Amino acid sequence: MTIIEALILGIVQGLTEFLPISSSGHIELGKFLLGIKVKDNLLFSVIVHFATALSTIVVFRKDIADLLKGLFAFQWNESTQYVSKLIISMIPVGLVGVFFEDQISAFFDGNILLVGAMLLVTGLLLTFTYYKKDTQKSVSYTKAFIIGITQAIAILPGISRSGTTIATALLLNVDKAKAARFSFLMVLAPIIGASLLKLKDYMEAGTGAGDISTTALLAGFIAAFVSGLLACQWMIAIVKRGKLIYFAIYCFIIGFIAILSMI
Repeated sequence: MTIIEALILGIVQGLTEFLPISSSGHIELGKFLLGIKVKDNLLFSVIVHFATALSTIVVFRKDIADLLKGLFAFQWNESTQYVSKLIISMIPVGLVGVFFEDQISAFFDGNILLVGAMLLVTGLLLTFTYYKKDTQKSVSYTKAFIIGITQAIAILPGISRSGTTIATALLLNVDKAKAARFSFLMVLAPIIGASLLKLKDYMEAGTGAGDISTTALLAGFIAAFVSGLLACQWMIAIVKRGKLIYFAIYCFIIGFIAILSMI
């Protein structure tokens, strides 16, 4: 993997992690279009995912600090309840990751036809939100679990995690700003946890960085962090303005192109 390729994939990861167009799907498409065949891309995956998690922490640093402050007050307060909902939302994706790891890995083998089909599903879900009026409701425990189920489904390449979770929250009558905040905070622990497990596998394998140089890894990290920082803030504004329909159209276009290219 060259530095330019690492920069491109890092930017793609950072933007699509937060924009509702599927980061995993676009990474697969990016590798396909660039003809990248990395012998050991595990470390690169860990690096760029950690970069996007870090960008989320930076954007929501005040919210996270407030939640931690309330949590360590050791009282059943608003922060404790919110963290409890976040934990509940993580249960489905945690179970899927533990019991279906091998099956999930099989989806990430350059199956462009699958990516295209799942992008159409993402586009359809985003379209539904266009007809949904905004409400002022918060995320309940039941809604947190339902949103968590959709996050687990979004493991499939082409299904947007942010798009699916935010759209589900909106369809459950959650306020737009609250939906975006919950969607981005709920993914922090799963991303960091998965990254640590992948890093553990990488260290145990002891195969080195393969054909990825340290400079390429650094370029990918910086690109993913900066683009993620911008995309996260942009996405919050987009959700508040209710402009998800444009991303639905984008998903339909790219999805059809991906499918047609494989026929």
